[in-house]
Amino acid sequence: MAGHSKWSQIKRQKAANDHKKGQIFSKLAREIYVAVRESGPSPDLNVRLRFAMERAKREGMSGDTVERAIAKGNGASADGLDYQTVFYEGYGPGGVAVMAVALTENRNRTAAEVRQAFNRHGGALGETGTVGWQFDTIGQIVVIAGNQDPDEIELQAIEAGATDVSSEDGEVTIITEAAEVNAVAETLRAVGLDVEAADVTRVPQNQVEIEGSQAQTAMKLLEALEDLEDVQEVYTNASFSEETAAA
Repeated sequence: MAGHSKWSQIKRQKAANDHKKGQIFSKLAREIYVAVRESGPSPDLNVRLRFAMERAKREGMSGDTVERAIAKGNGASADGLDYQTVFYEGYGPGGVAVMAVALTENRNRTAAEVRQAFNRHGGALGETGTVGWQFDTIGQIVVIAGNQDPDEIELQAIEAGATDVSSEDGEVTIITEAAEVNAVAETLRAVGLDVEAADVTRVPQNQVEIEGSQAQTAMKLLEALEDLEDVQEVYTNASFSEETAAA
């Protein structure tokens, strides 16, 4: 798929912008809070918390901020909030599949905001299960090759437990079982590799290339969903041209 970019790549690039950092930190603090409420404050015993803390570190979130979110989730601040994980599924321009995962204490408010984003940008919000079957839940690790041979990184990843490996434009994408992503990432770090990202994520079983005005509108839909305070992650099977991704 030369000349095209997946939404997961585009998100990482756009998240590097300073004006997005505050928004990312707010979402991460909420994720840490919910993880602690669900399974306790120990990252050794709480996989969801460990993933959230790992991502917070990568994004440059301060240790004090992380600790405050953990303390808040552990009862240091009794705010009475009851966050729930809710999945919203629908179709965007060009018939691309879109899934948004939210953490919300007000399902009605969040549903209205998500529906409005779909309606404003040429999409349609569907029922639960509308597009979820088109995505697989996996562990995904991104390694920056730098001066190292991508083929050698691929071999190291397979030895560490990867189920699939691919490389493109200096990035090596490593697929693992969802439960194994942290262990594989730590093994790769231990041998000196530059692990840029390591998360449990959802990947489309098939990519759909869209071009022109449809691609531009679909990108606006995805960005509108990402900008909602309650939405933690957005997934799609859309693949964009490099020109659209850079816009």
